Amino acid sequence: MTRAVRYRVRHATHYAYQGVVSRSQQLLHLAPRAHPRQRCLDHELAIEPAPSRRSDRIDGFGNPVSVLEFERAHRTLAIVSSIHVELRPRARPVDEASSPPWEDVAARYAYRAARALDDADFDAIGFRFESPFVGVDPRFADYARECFGARTPLLAAAQALMEKIHREFTYEPGATQIATPLAEVLATRRGVCQDYAHFMLACLRALGLPARYVSGYLRTRPPPGRPRLVGADASHAWVAVYCPANGWVDFDPTNRVRPELEHVTLAWGRDFGDVSPQRGVILGSGTHALTVDVSVTPEPDAH
Repeated sequence: MTRAVRYRVRHATHYAYQGVVSRSQQLLHLAPRAHPRQRCLDHELAIEPAPSRRSDRIDGFGNPVSVLEFERAHRTLAIVSSIHVELRPRARPVDEASSPPWEDVAARYAYRAARALDDADFDAIGFRFESPFVGVDPRFADYARECFGARTPLLAAAQALMEKIHREFTYEPGATQIATPLAEVLATRRGVCQDYAHFMLACLRALGLPARYVSGYLRTRPPPGRPRLVGADASHAWVAVYCPANGWVDFDPTNRVRPELEHVTLAWGRDFGDVSPQRGVILGSGTHALTVDVSVTPEPDAH
């Protein structure tokens, strides 16, 4: 039986401002989220300069967040998040073929007035609708249609969609920006992990299915005979689909894998805008230079 694995993640962000920043507020999603297969063993934030105030809370999606306020003038800002996390395999494998037909799941979450929902359905239905970065458009449903044949099991159809996106899209850093419309992503079929995740979400939601955006980290492996470079890893994004029989099931269309023991979850929401690792507002400065380094290191006994 596969044992639990542990990782140490270091996420360093450095801003160098053109001028003086007199005040600043930052919202961080940098603490790992706990779920049945993930346990946070330790999390520390190193912040320079020290914030005037810091508050830690849980956001509307259940993610841990930190709010930092800076009231002293500064020209740089460095935030280093250090995580020690443990991942465990699913208690039992997910059987795609035994999941309910996708049409039944879509009908379950279609709008019906004055109906009662249990907690799981109430949580899931909030991820069925469009969001700021993920519009619902018939073109996305048309793209996915060949994967969602009549009475196809939901998870088998989602697997086929993930494979189709991976096969037909090209991973190309710089081809898009976070605000690039998904219609343009569909036309060019190029982008990065955020685009792959947003597009798969758009396809699923256009078919009436609840799906959420997951932000986190991915263990990367160097080529044979080459050492893993510190800082060579990066933030990552993937998708989770809600299946009433199995709960939330993850799919990574960028890599055509089902996340298990090499994906560390930070947060989830409707799209990137809900779970950006760091965003904020500043007073002063003008432009700035940003550098981000991420390292995901397995402990020696990890598989």
